[in-house]
Amino acid sequence: MLITRGISLVNFAVASSALAFQVFVLYPWHNQLDEEFKALKTEHRQLLQQLRIANK
Repeated sequence: MLITRGISLVNFAVASSALAFQVFVLYPWHNQLDEEFKALKTEHRQLLQQLRIANK
């Protein structure tokens, strides 16, 4: 009984820390990456337009 209680508490602690890591680290990092990808996409489109104009 005591061992199963200990395992349950360890499982709860691991799951809680994993959830906290996802919420406080991965989610903000995902937003930052999304903004950087959008900026890269815009820059790439501008470069393609410049190349098309130069080739005409």
